[in-house]
Amino acid sequence: MRATSCPPGIASAGLNSVFASYGAVVRGTAEYWASFFEGRRAPLDAVVDLLDYFSEAARRDKPTWATANDVMAEWPIARLRDFSAPDADTEIATLLLPPQAGHDSCIVDFAPGQSQISCARDSGLDRVYSLDWKPGTEQTKDASIEHYLTVIDDVVERLGGRVNLVGDCQGGWLAVIYAALRSGAVASLVIGGAPVDFHAGEPLIHDWLRVLARNGDLGSYRRIVRANAGVLPGEFLLGGFIALQPESELERQIQLLAHIRDPEHVDRFRTFETWFKHTQPIPGAFYLWIVEHLFQKNELVAGTLRVGGERVDLAAITCPLHLIAGATDHITPAAQVYALANYARSAEVEQRLAPGGHLGLFMGHEALREQWTPVFAAVAGRSA
Repeated sequence: MRATSCPPGIASAGLNSVFASYGAVVRGTAEYWASFFEGRRAPLDAVVDLLDYFSEAARRDKPTWATANDVMAEWPIARLRDFSAPDADTEIATLLLPPQAGHDSCIVDFAPGQSQISCARDSGLDRVYSLDWKPGTEQTKDASIEHYLTVIDDVVERLGGRVNLVGDCQGGWLAVIYAALRSGAVASLVIGGAPVDFHAGEPLIHDWLRVLARNGDLGSYRRIVRANAGVLPGEFLLGGFIALQPESELERQIQLLAHIRDPEHVDRFRTFETWFKHTQPIPGAFYLWIVEHLFQKNELVAGTLRVGGERVDLAAITCPLHLIAGATDHITPAAQVYALANYARSAEVEQRLAPGGHLGLFMGHEALREQWTPVFAAVAGRSA
């Protein structure tokens, strides 16, 4: 049997994770025992703390949207949620496309004070809507990219024929494809942590794809979908997400034990864990299309991507662009996001870099305050 080499990116990331994980354990353990002895607690209290930790770590709730909304319309693969003000009079509506990546769409409305929806509203956008992607099922397992674009077409028509489009992560490249195919329907385009050039920067996901699809063979991905009745389990993506940076998961768990008697810390942990660990399947046909045409062949920037028989030409995008990336985003490096500026023909392009990683880009306090607020304010200024 011929030995196979590990891509340098994976080897380096693995080594870094080992050191980071060791540091997380040391820090968390030191914090716990320092607090324990400082509080002059009895030995039995450590057992109680451990039991409380296991109870919280094992708890699973269903994530919910933080802001009141109405379901305006529904399709087999999605719902349209309306967050607009009762007296909304903005001419151009704003539509958010959350990621369709194995998690609930409420990441865009994560919690009070950590919500892109609320940030948009507070920045002057009073007609705000979001798509809410449904879990893949036996009935929707064959849903294609065309099905997703048809839903967006329907939504845009309902909202007046022209929208400000905001896309996060996988919702971002979907927004880019839509803007390229329907340039007249998009007044402005905002993408956050969204890959456009899937091979730019240091894409750890691409390194893993080279391992799992050696010589371009996607058989392992197809077998996973086939073994799960035509859908891609959300647990598969969750496991992959954790594997990319396992030290983050370990540190969160260690920090929970270290602060198990701090109600605010426990509440923050539970809020994130509720969203992060609650997964949903993706239609298998859609997922396999993404892996082949975007992650593997990088057709979006190659200019060879075709949807519904039509070529997706990024040069057709001429609306104002706002491109937001995370400085330490290991899922979507900044170069993947900013690549759109090299292909679109927009006269107005803004690039922003937020401190922190991938998920913090969508619901972190600093990212919302320093990056999303001025972007939404600029979009609002054009939408009245």
